[in-house]
Amino acid sequence: MVKAIFFDIDGTLVSFKTHRVPDSTIEAIRLAKAAGRLIFISTGRPVQLIDNVGAIESMIDGYVTTNGAHCFSGDRLLLKKTIPMEDAVKMWEFSEKMGFSAMFIGQKNIYVANKDEKMSVIIGNLLNLPAMQDCAGSSEMSGDEIFQISPVVDTAQEAEIMPRLPGCDSCRWSPVFMDVIPKGVDKAKGIAAVAAHFGFGMDECMAFGDGGNDIAMLKAVGTGIAMGNSSEEVKAAADYVTASVDEEGIYQGMKHYGII
Repeated sequence: MVKAIFFDIDGTLVSFKTHRVPDSTIEAIRLAKAAGRLIFISTGRPVQLIDNVGAIESMIDGYVTTNGAHCFSGDRLLLKKTIPMEDAVKMWEFSEKMGFSAMFIGQKNIYVANKDEKMSVIIGNLLNLPAMQDCAGSSEMSGDEIFQISPVVDTAQEAEIMPRLPGCDSCRWSPVFMDVIPKGVDKAKGIAAVAAHFGFGMDECMAFGDGGNDIAMLKAVGTGIAMGNSSEEVKAAADYVTASVDEEGIYQGMKHYGII
């Protein structure tokens, strides 16, 4: 029996076209919640940038954020993993030397290095977020803890950079940039921490996702559902492929499994 359902945000809960949660998804989550299921977010976004799920916020029981590095329910911290500061500083230096922009997600603040037009497009168009200011240098991160770094690099640059960051792993949900996270962290680990706290098993979890950073959780849970707008790699990791986010995919997926 499914006791908990985990949802990615961008491309899963929220359409890249409308930047909102579809009405059919709101209704599906309402029905699932009324039937006693727990509802969780599982996203690459940090908590500071989760600004697009207001329509369902009152129904959410907890959050897996920054790809599993920071997980919580209410005021209770369930999992926290951070990037070694020496690796964060190295990435800042790579940004300056190689000429790419990067966003550093701290517990206290968000820092942007070498801001350029590509980063502005990602922030404004893809994520529908307000503009962010460039920072003077890596020293601004001093005293903070870094959960995640999102540099605007291609896969060739990723292959060059990552071996030099021993305390980090990387994942992608966009071809334009990668997410750099603490080594050993992913959404599946975050879900496991949530499951342990609430007392249900991974086999009692359902998850919906569409990006490369969702593959681990789709494989780890009892029922992994890929959105129709997912890549073939993501679809191959899922137990079921539903319709796209703009075609009532979450509603159809829950209906398929008898959740609603």
